[in-house]
Amino acid sequence: MASKTPAEVAPEVIPPYWDEACKHLVKRDRVMKKLIPQFGEARLQSRGDAFATLARSIVGQQISVKAAQSVWTRWIALMPKFQPAAVLGLGADEQRAAGLSARKVEYLGDLAKHFDSGQVHPRQWAQMDDEAIIEELVAIRGIGRWTAEMFLIFHLMRPNVMPLDDVGLLKGISQNYFSGEPVSRAEAREVGDAWAPFRSVAVWYIWRSLDPLPVDY
Repeated sequence: MASKTPAEVAPEVIPPYWDEACKHLVKRDRVMKKLIPQFGEARLQSRGDAFATLARSIVGQQISVKAAQSVWTRWIALMPKFQPAAVLGLGADEQRAAGLSARKVEYLGDLAKHFDSGQVHPRQWAQMDDEAIIEELVAIRGIGRWTAEMFLIFHLMRPNVMPLDDVGLLKGISQNYFSGEPVSRAEAREVGDAWAPFRSVAVWYIWRSLDPLPVDY
C-alpha cells in the first residue's frame, strides 16, 4: 500500500488575517457587505507541502476532479515515498500506465527537477514578494501564471492576489457588480482596487457566490 503524501496528512491552516480582512471588506465594499455574512465561519484553508500541491495542479489540468484523483492515487502508488527524487526515478512508460499523458510526465519531471536541484526556493518564499515567487514558478514547464496565482492564494495564503485570468472571478464580478454584463480585465482590476490589501479574501468570496462549496486547490 502506498504511503500517504504530505498533502493528505498535513493539518489544515487558516489565514491569520481572515477576520481583519472581512471587517475591512465589509466596510469598503457594498457587495462584500452582503456576501461575507452568507458564509458564516467558512474560511480559506491550506494543507500539504509545496511540491505535492504543484504536482496535483499539473495532474489535474484539463481533466475532471474525479479523474484527477484517480490518476493521482495510481501515480503516487508508484513511489515508496513521494518526493522529487522519487519522481525523477520513475520511467515514462509506468507513469503513462498510471494515466498520465506524455506531456504531464514531462511537466512533473521538470517540477521534480526544479525542486530537487534547488532552482525553486520554498524556504525563502516567506521573505519574497508575490511577483518574485510567480517568476520562479512559471519557469517550470506546465505552470502558468494562473496556476502560480492559485498557489499563492491556496497554499501560501497570500492576502492580496488578484487572478485576472480566472474565468470564475470575471464571471462572479460580472454577476455581483455589473448585473451580468461581461466585464473586461480592466474593469475587474478596478473592482479589485477597492478590495486591497485583501484581494485574495474577496476573490474567495466571489468564487463562493458562484459555488457555495469551498474552493479546493
